[in-house]
Amino acid sequence: MNRPAPDWSLPRVFAHRCGGALAPENSLSGLRIAAALGFRAVEFDVMLSADDSPWLIHDETLERTSNGSGRVCDTPDSALRSLDAGSYRHASFAGEALPTFDQAVRLCRELGLMANVEIKPAAAFEARTGEVVARRIMDLWAGGPLPLVSSFSVVALEAARRVAPRLPLGVLWTRPPADWASQVEMLDAYSLHCAWDKLDADVLKIAQANDIPVLCYTVNDRSAAETLFARGVAALFSDRIDLLIDM
Repeated sequence: MNRPAPDWSLPRVFAHRCGGALAPENSLSGLRIAAALGFRAVEFDVMLSADDSPWLIHDETLERTSNGSGRVCDTPDSALRSLDAGSYRHASFAGEALPTFDQAVRLCRELGLMANVEIKPAAAFEARTGEVVARRIMDLWAGGPLPLVSSFSVVALEAARRVAPRLPLGVLWTRPPADWASQVEMLDAYSLHCAWDKLDADVLKIAQANDIPVLCYTVNDRSAAETLFARGVAALFSDRIDLLIDM
């Protein structure tokens, strides 16, 4: 296997969805808070708008994390730019804009943050999202360390691999399936990502024997984090980064 890897060492903790529970998820405020707390790596989700532009948002619809409505993939950039994506978290974040992928990447580079970019395609847009995000990554991170790129969608990862062969990829599952190792090999993926409470001891043993880092989400308890590190998990994603600052 070729297995392109990040040209930066994995941190032990990634700020989940930019700043975890301390900021609106997938926000520029979250990136700033994570950096201010001393974290050097963040994770965020990327989805395409109706104009084929990549934006930071987790859900296929706008209602939960903004004052908008409808599907992201049906909403033009002009409408996305007008949204308040902060008030749902706290009044102090009122007026927080939904960030474009370009804005987030530029701020990451300004703050010295490494990133795990999760490709989050809307249904039927898996391949297209993988292609667009991979191309933007190669442009926006030109001359710098490339991010780790993950997804639950193998189709999106295959598309990203086709257009950007050097990208480090992480394959995401809730619980790794029986054929997880063959899928990692097929994609020349670098890492395996899964829910922290669904990590089987045999999966971890096989991954370690093959030098495949295992990254677990979403770990919001310090004792759980300590146990996972003791088992040999490489890194964690956390919403409660304030509880894991010194890990």
